[in-house]
Amino acid sequence: MDSDVNPEPLLQIEELRVEFPTASGTVEAVSGVSFAVAANQTVAVVGESGSGKSVTALAVLRLLDGGRISGGRVLWDGRDLAELDGRGMRRIRGDEIAMIFQDPMTSLDPLYSVGHQVVEAIRLHRRISKRAARERAVELLDQVGIPDARSRIDAYPHQLSGGQRQRVMIAMALACSPRLLIADEPTTALDVTIEAQVLEVLRTVQREYSTALLLVTHDMGVVAETADWVVVFYAGQVVEQGPTAQVLGDPRHPYSAALLAAVPTPTTDKSLPLAAIPGAVPSLHETPTGCRFHPRCPHAWDECASTVPELYELSGGRTSRCLLQRDARGAAAVVAVGRESA
Repeated sequence: MDSDVNPEPLLQIEELRVEFPTASGTVEAVSGVSFAVAANQTVAVVGESGSGKSVTALAVLRLLDGGRISGGRVLWDGRDLAELDGRGMRRIRGDEIAMIFQDPMTSLDPLYSVGHQVVEAIRLHRRISKRAARERAVELLDQVGIPDARSRIDAYPHQLSGGQRQRVMIAMALACSPRLLIADEPTTALDVTIEAQVLEVLRTVQREYSTALLLVTHDMGVVAETADWVVVFYAGQVVEQGPTAQVLGDPRHPYSAALLAAVPTPTTDKSLPLAAIPGAVPSLHETPTGCRFHPRCPHAWDECASTVPELYELSGGRTSRCLLQRDARGAAAVVAVGRESA
């Protein structure tokens, strides 16, 4: 795939807005987010905790606990998932779009064997016998690297290691050969060796099934290894997106540059403190005016506090929400492709 061009989308998220009721009033966790995922493509969504990454992923499958989609569209094969009823969404979940959750220990039911849970995922969408579903479950567990899958199928979650539980979650997600796999921090709490193995499983699965992958992560190393396209979130907005090599090699938003600067490399001087972004992601109740990143931005000037930056389209399909891009466009006439209220 040519990663410099975003191909025809399989999933299209357009101006998505998600809000949650709180004791202090309704807050907007996702504000006008737009991006797409194409068949057989890996799109990485990155940003600090609280930036809206996981909420966006959960919104695709309408798994928002207490929250609701308040605006925009989530298009899947021409259907707006935000408008489907409960039955319609149940047909989509697990069959066409599947999700690997962040913590397999809390996502797997401790009262049932892992085999029972994989079989249940298969039979929910496929009219096959328990025996056939069990054989399929053994195949899946073997495919994701569970050793001696036929005997381990009757194990309970607490009898497996963290890496093996994550592999079971991947097997469940693959039960019905979905066209899109959403992985929400799939390597959290795993050591480096197991992380590499889990990522290799995902890459192998993607090659064999031609599955699209939406990867939610904060690990820029994982992004560099796996993603074709990167979407950078900050405070509920997309602040930059584009081909992985371009975004990582030449970030066009100060937040993207700051994230990359905070990643240690083999050449990092160990005698110096690691780079860090000052401050913290703003509270949903106290979103800054103007550019949401301006209180933490080393390049901010007075206008950044009062002017809401547009999402500017750069070359190669890249976009950046920064006034630096507006002022640098010159004769190239960078085109604003979206506007959001602060």
